[in-house]
Amino acid sequence: MTDEKITSDHRDYIAALATGLDVLGAFDAQHRSMTLSQVAERLNIDRAKARRFLLTLHALGYIQRDGRLFALTPKVLSLAHAYTVGDDYLAVVEHYLKEVTQTLGESASLGKLEGQHVVYVARSPAAHRLMSINITTGTRLPAAYTSMGRVLVAGLDSSEQAAWLDGVVLSPHTRTSIIEKDVLKEALEQSRGEGFSIVDQELEEGLRSIAVPVFSGKGELIGAMNISTNASRVSMEHLTETCLPVLQQAAAKIKDDTR
Repeated sequence: MTDEKITSDHRDYIAALATGLDVLGAFDAQHRSMTLSQVAERLNIDRAKARRFLLTLHALGYIQRDGRLFALTPKVLSLAHAYTVGDDYLAVVEHYLKEVTQTLGESASLGKLEGQHVVYVARSPAAHRLMSINITTGTRLPAAYTSMGRVLVAGLDSSEQAAWLDGVVLSPHTRTSIIEKDVLKEALEQSRGEGFSIVDQELEEGLRSIAVPVFSGKGELIGAMNISTNASRVSMEHLTETCLPVLQQAAAKIKDDTR
């Protein structure tokens, strides 16, 4: 079987399974617990449908219930564990993320593109906290406003990137956020040409990050690696002149160690 994906109208597509996974994915750092109505509104489905899925996931042990509120249980980590133990490159990546943090004193992460989001799959946190939310493995952030997301979208082929841009929703998270698709496309083209991406305070005020793509020795795209910094403490020049070479060296070492 190839990696070609079927569409939602394909005869083998199971809509109920897709909705069940959407319900699990609706819970995140900003929505740790929700009522039935909030889940229904977030997924744009009716309350009766949301109720059936929540109760089923509750019966399976993936959802816990406290009165009107629903939340994920630790059982969902078993799904992530199956991924991490099956990823032959993760231990190598984590080693070099820690090396980047030790060298630069900044949090380093590896992310993968999942639809309109970038998902953190490995992370080496620094002592200082930069964002209003706590970033951990499994955190999902809008790809359009993260350096890792832009590097990954920039690496898509022209048809995939066009489809991604067609579906992306742009929001003014800060006063500097890109909100026009043609401007975002220009930023992606620049990222593709330069081999890295910098996002300066577009997701959160004071947050500045830089990312590079990471490949295995077999040429497979493992993900994107970034560091996150404080804009008042780290200049753009420092990012490109000091941080970028460290990230590029780490990416090269990962490629060498995964041949």
